[in-house]
Amino acid sequence: MKAVVVLTVLASLVGAPAPAYASRAGLALEVLSSRPDQVSGGDALVRVRQTRGAGLRVLRNGQDVTSAFERTGDGLTGLVTGLAEGDNTITAVAWPYRESLRVRNHSIAGPIFSGEHQYPFLCKTERSGLGPPAVDNQDGQGMRVAGGWSRDCFAATVEDRLYRSTDGTYKPMPAGRPADLATATLLDGRTVDFVVRRERGVINRFLYSIAMIEGAWNGRLIYRFDGGVAIGHDQGTLGGSALDPYGLGRGYAILHSSGTRTSTHYNLILGGETALMVKERFIERHGPPLYTVGVGGSGGAIQQYIYGQNHGTRVIDAAVPQYSYPDMVTQTIHVGDCELLERYMDHDPRWARWDDRTALIGMNASDTVANPYTGRPGSDECVNGWRGLTPLTMNPLWTSNNDPEWQRMDPPGVKETVQWTHWDDLRKVYGVDERGHARSTWDNVGVQYGLGALTSGVITPEEFLDVNAKAGSWKEAADMVQEGCPFVPSACPADLDPWSSRNADLGDPAPRRTGDPVAIRNVRRSGLVFGGDIDLPVIDWRHYLEDQLDMHNAHQSFASRKRMLDHDGQAGNQVIWFTDARPDGPRFDQTPEALRVIDAWMANIRRNPARGVVGNRPPDAVDRCFATDGTQLAAGPRVWDGVLDRRAPGACTRRFPLYSTSRIVAGGPIEGGVYQCRLQPVAKAVARGLYGSWRPAQDQIARLKQIFPTGVCDY
Repeated sequence: MKAVVVLTVLASLVGAPAPAYASRAGLALEVLSSRPDQVSGGDALVRVRQTRGAGLRVLRNGQDVTSAFERTGDGLTGLVTGLAEGDNTITAVAWPYRESLRVRNHSIAGPIFSGEHQYPFLCKTERSGLGPPAVDNQDGQGMRVAGGWSRDCFAATVEDRLYRSTDGTYKPMPAGRPADLATATLLDGRTVDFVVRRERGVINRFLYSIAMIEGAWNGRLIYRFDGGVAIGHDQGTLGGSALDPYGLGRGYAILHSSGTRTSTHYNLILGGETALMVKERFIERHGPPLYTVGVGGSGGAIQQYIYGQNHGTRVIDAAVPQYSYPDMVTQTIHVGDCELLERYMDHDPRWARWDDRTALIGMNASDTVANPYTGRPGSDECVNGWRGLTPLTMNPLWTSNNDPEWQRMDPPGVKETVQWTHWDDLRKVYGVDERGHARSTWDNVGVQYGLGALTSGVITPEEFLDVNAKAGSWKEAADMVQEGCPFVPSACPADLDPWSSRNADLGDPAPRRTGDPVAIRNVRRSGLVFGGDIDLPVIDWRHYLEDQLDMHNAHQSFASRKRMLDHDGQAGNQVIWFTDARPDGPRFDQTPEALRVIDAWMANIRRNPARGVVGNRPPDAVDRCFATDGTQLAAGPRVWDGVLDRRAPGACTRRFPLYSTSRIVAGGPIEGGVYQCRLQPVAKAVARGLYGSWRPAQDQIARLKQIFPTGVCDY
């Protein structure tokens, strides 16, 4: 029964398409600020087009609101306020014609389609300069404030003026002209004072910001998405990108929300809903922009791929994802292998040489890069990039949110009622099992760790058998216990367990874990997995950080491209740029160049819409790679040859070596996303030559069958 309920909820998460306008004879009605069925906050920007009839009037639920409208070329445009929650009717009348459009209005606190609100929920309006949240005196699952309860963390909107100082900081704008006021050069070449008008408030329970240089908006909009990793139950705070100096300085308006920062939560159903509502607010106040371009790294890049897929141009018209992955949810597949393999290698002298570890984890490893846990040379990407994210994702008893504000929650111990896992944060997607825990997709049944290393001769058959017998798997959430050191500082130094091994199923052979089929089915249809369906201009840019063992491994840009190719055979709307960051880290930001190319691309689309996105690419919207100082090294359709095809490596491919993941080494595809592989009997795998030149003896075949009693992966 629970599975049926979850599937019913999933069908409404993103929402079915609805007509954007109503049109008949000489009248057409259109909501400009949102879909008609996704209006929020009691108002909507509406356009009425008129080609026939006389005496045009506009009615809201039968009441004349024509005075709110101004004449535009072929009709009227105006902000209709006073909408009731639920269904409303906006009607245009121009005798003898009459046309109506049904509009569904939702609370500014949401939800629209993301499902019921999450509680408990930590309010942060006060620390963000908006004052204490409004008290609503509902049940005791919010934060206790001034003798009452705030479940939705609402606070009144605040507008202020800031200026950018010549020292690079923002300061409150005084009455007179400050001596240290910086200037900005806009896209059109004009130089203006760098004075910013900013609006802040709460939309969909999250903080939002709208900022632009006063009187100098260039008509273009940047939505700044931020990254990070968190498990929700938190309003979050606004990040520094809300006042992006480059974008503001060129005249862009900047949209930002704590609900579209993955350092607040990773529920991208909720995040997409929040982005739609924030953009709706902007359009209602300032009108539709020429276009909206997304900018942001890591989780901010993931959001652009996911929202572009789920919502098309209603959130962004173009994207500049930086340090991207296709999505977050399929990253858990191989990241969940990290500590299992690290524990195994840390206890076997064979793997004392760190450079060797790439053979199993696929990611880069180095004998010289400092290990953040030992302080000595020798580490890999699993350690430097991903350590701690396995328990954060999987263990309901371990929380990364140790904010002291939780101590103000009343009654005490509210934080301890939360199951702090990614799965539970999205329990409305994954579903709930019979023990009351969110269902988990994580699965490693049949996964042959190190298979590629075996077939290439990097590891021996004995080493291959050993790692697969001893790597292990993860316990069910209900069976997990509190973590040790370093995840619980009070347990240090005696209770050292950086591998979270107390929550692993180990042995010889160790059992493998089967992912919950309901969870896998649900997440695949939820909109959280990037399936490649995106038709926007995309400049996927990253610094090349492989030598630093950074978690943003470079092959992920191509994983997204492969998913796009798998979807419909086309990926011409995505270009991939790398900028070198060796040997000392990033020195040059290619984002301004990307925004310049996006601007030219969008101008072409406006002039020639029939040519589509790919047909309107400007000359610089091609695959490219750059040196550390930003100078171009190579450009064109063949520079990344050899990554997704069998051609000789292109100019950029040769310069920027790519690494992989444990699942790719195990035989999986570069695009990832295989939650649960199709299984084949060991005997069939041997007969097919899956193990390369190794021809297992009978005792070795018996060992394989012991390790993989249900078979091995057939990717």
